[in-house]
Amino acid sequence: MSALKSKITEALKVSMRERNMETVTVIRNVQAAIKQIEVDTREELDDARVLAVLEKQIKQRKESIAAFLGAGRDDLAAKEQFEIGVISQFLPAALSEQELDTLIEDEISEQGATTIRDMGKVMNALRPKIAGRADASVVSGKIKSRLG
Repeated sequence: MSALKSKITEALKVSMRERNMETVTVIRNVQAAIKQIEVDTREELDDARVLAVLEKQIKQRKESIAAFLGAGRDDLAAKEQFEIGVISQFLPAALSEQELDTLIEDEISEQGATTIRDMGKVMNALRPKIAGRADASVVSGKIKSRLG
């Protein structure tokens, strides 16, 4: 079992002991999403793939928040925001703006990127380094402005 899956399981046990059913429900949903992928692919997920599942769960909830706010359902948006908070506790610490800028500059230099056509190479090299620590769309925008 990957370390991240173990951490999620341990958080579930703690939440159950504390009888925090809202948190238990969120964690069980995350575990179900991970298990579904494992069943579909017939292989156990490593930390990187579990991290990708967590990021996808957060992205889905952010989209739901936007839809709920647009429909005037602040109560449901607040519930989704709570779920993001629970899931976020399993993600690694976010990169600061300065760390992100340094990482982008280093990768642009390393890849020898000079034009916007090189953006794909830079982005693909950065993906594993920023996984769970920065929003890919923000990173993409920074690379585009730097190379464009």
